[in-house]
Amino acid sequence: MKEVLETTPPEIVSDIIHRGVYLAGGGALIKGLDQLLSAYIEVPVYIVDEPLTVVARGTGIVLEDLDNYREMLIQNDDELPLKN
Repeated sequence: MKEVLETTPPEIVSDIIHRGVYLAGGGALIKGLDQLLSAYIEVPVYIVDEPLTVVARGTGIVLEDLDNYREMLIQNDDELPLKN
């Protein structure tokens, strides 16, 4: 996570520092993970409401209005971040 923050554009990092990081999915339910990450990256970390279903619900929202979200979606493998 720290490595990702180090390679993130400054304008986005500024938002993350001010707004924090939000955890979703089953991993968000690991007891104490939010505090551990917050201490490590020195940014507030929050757990979203209903972390087990929020990703599926968000995906549904995008699929229902795909034309408005299409520009934000990855279209090809060459748009994925490079792996070290």
